Order: sequence, then C-alpha cells, then structure tokens
Amino acid sequence: MHKDEAKGAAKDIAGSVKEAAGKATGNERLEAEGAAERLEGKVQKGVGAVKDAARDALRK
Repeated sequence: MHKDEAKGAAKDIAGSVKEAAGKATGNERLEAEGAAERLEGKVQKGVGAVKDAARDALRK
C-alpha cells in the first residue's frame, strides 16, 4: 500500500464524519466540506493505487 492510499483513506473517513455531522446538525457548510474531503480522499487513494501499479510494473 502506498502512503497516498493510507492518507486518502484517512481523508475519506474524516470527510464522512464531517458530512454526517453536518447532516445531523443541519449545517450545510460542514456537510459540503465533508463531501469535498471525502472526494479528495478517494482521489488520493486512486493516485496511490496507480503509483503502486506503476512501481509493480517496473519491477517485473
């Protein structure tokens, strides 16, 4: 697992918590920030996966 995947997973989880808190309190801004953070985390996880795949391909 690449470090970007781990950092992305953490952002995804933190974003989920923020988004849920925003929904629960009716705070639309917090909900939107959480959704954006989740998306950022998913992208970062994808980048890490691509880096891992590229590294594995170069090692063969």
